[in-house]
Amino acid sequence: MTGDSTKEYFNSLRTPPSTYSRHVRYTLYEFPTLLDSSSISSEGWTQIAKTIENNYTLFDGFVVLHGTDSLAYTSSALSFMLSHLGKPVILTGSQASIFALQSDAVDNLLGSLIIAGTFMIPEVCLFFHHNLYRGNRTTKVSASSFDAFASPNCEPLAKISAMGADVNWNLIRRPKSLAKFNIQTNLDTAHVACLRIFPGIKPEMIDGVLRVPGLRGLILETFGAGNAPSGPDNILTNIIIDAVSRGIVIVNVSQCQSGSVSPLYAPATVLGNAGVVFGHDLTTEAALTKLSFLLAVQAVEYDDLVHQMQISIRGEMTEIHGTQFSHPSSDLPSLTPAQAAFTALGYTITTGDLDAMTQILDSDSSLLGAKDYAENTALHVAVVGPDPVILRELLKRGASVHVRNRAGNSPLFLAQQLGATEHERILREAGAHLHIEETEVKSP
Repeated sequence: MTGDSTKEYFNSLRTPPSTYSRHVRYTLYEFPTLLDSSSISSEGWTQIAKTIENNYTLFDGFVVLHGTDSLAYTSSALSFMLSHLGKPVILTGSQASIFALQSDAVDNLLGSLIIAGTFMIPEVCLFFHHNLYRGNRTTKVSASSFDAFASPNCEPLAKISAMGADVNWNLIRRPKSLAKFNIQTNLDTAHVACLRIFPGIKPEMIDGVLRVPGLRGLILETFGAGNAPSGPDNILTNIIIDAVSRGIVIVNVSQCQSGSVSPLYAPATVLGNAGVVFGHDLTTEAALTKLSFLLAVQAVEYDDLVHQMQISIRGEMTEIHGTQFSHPSSDLPSLTPAQAAFTALGYTITTGDLDAMTQILDSDSSLLGAKDYAENTALHVAVVGPDPVILRELLKRGASVHVRNRAGNSPLFLAQQLGATEHERILREAGAHLHIEETEVKSP
């Protein structure tokens, strides 16, 4: 679908067989008006988000081709705009034209298609130079190198080589609420600004930015771990205190590529005491788009917005947890071999042993994406099981409703075929839908 109610039909193409002996079938859609990526705005982001929303039930994943100048901004923006995402959305581009003799375009495009068509990674990602990154952790680091993007504070989600894809499943985020996919449009980029601190900056300059009519938020790029000059007689600190009192959200992010903002030194502590929000290890791109996203959500109050800026809502920052110690349970089956672990998990699901199942998943959450010989996931097993409580628990832990087994069947299809109405209701509540091929099969 190319609009809210407009349907157009496009021919499909398919890739040659990949390392996984699988062809990826895909369809190309070109927006009516193409932009240089340096000219994109929140309107362009909304157009991309709406296109994904309108076609969400028709495809297993989406690849967005985008210029590199603002690619990290768009990746970050879409990560916040697409809520309860259950399918891969991968953005990519190239440093050289696809028609150039030496170009990275083909590798980036095919790599994105293979990952989107093979692995259920329900995140907004950026694929470049053989690496799949979480979109809101990326930044552009080179204007000319093929290795143009980096994710300084988060390892790649996957790496592509001649041997195939190595996916770091422990890093993959999964939706953990029973809700359908939806989008937030029109990020409020018109009322936010970004200012980079430099040695000798005049307080009047910062005050001038903070007094721009209609300004609601400022991303302040500071030195090192979040430091900035306080100015003569603390004039800069007083300017910031005054701006915060007027309801302007000021977020402190580091100019350094890696590391985090923290009250390690006195200048950063002074900013925190003045009401500046610590952005931890947010990139500038993620901080700007996250703040714009939260400002666009009508029901968010100032205090809640400040709180949301300091916690991870889409994996955009590293959350700090206190150290916890626990003793392994002697009742757990051996979890060392992957097959034995999944077999043990399947047994607890089919017998309805919720406590044992949660213990196994607490020990190894990657089992949510594991598959048996028929490529059934834990959710497939739960659908044919007797207890909907088990099914709901798996969904709350991030099990994907969109993964299909070797026969091409989704958990929802199995539930429908079995007449398991309660299981079907829970799956639909979590955003499940039948795929096109499944709708052509009549229920018994």
